Amino acid sequence: MAAGTLISVSEYLSTSYDPDCDYVDGEVLERNLGERDHSKLQKKLILYFGNRETQWHVHVFPEQRVQVSRTRFRVPDVCVVAGAEPDEQIFTKPPLLCIEILSPEDTMSRILEGIGDYLTFGVAHVWILDPRTRRAYDYTADGMREAKDGVLRTEDPQITVPLAEIFS
Repeated sequence: MAAGTLISVSEYLSTSYDPDCDYVDGEVLERNLGERDHSKLQKKLILYFGNRETQWHVHVFPEQRVQVSRTRFRVPDVCVVAGAEPDEQIFTKPPLLCIEILSPEDTMSRILEGIGDYLTFGVAHVWILDPRTRRAYDYTADGMREAKDGVLRTEDPQITVPLAEIFS
């Protein structure tokens, strides 16, 4: 389905998209992905978190629908939930972390709108990773921090992700 088509929430929820799409106020928004750099980085993040789920008491989900408001659904590349594993099919409680991997077609305004949705919803951390520049950013309610020291991190639970390992 082309971006820009207005549909109801119920129609969005009863339709399958491949790949899955965001839904913002009646509009189905295609997500930019599918290139090797994007896919490789997504795989490494899923494996990194997946191998530490028990240690950090987290659960990692690729491309999981998250209902950030009544009329907005986002599908982060990776999301991480702390504590008990959610039993709902579409998350309605904020994950600890939503990760977006940039694609060449991504625009700053679209990325910032998604970050704003996640933070307003209560997501503690939104990580933006750029596979081409090998740079990463952590957005929180307090602002944005570039991981200039080469490590993305959270507190409670304490999570550290060395960029050298993820970008290798």
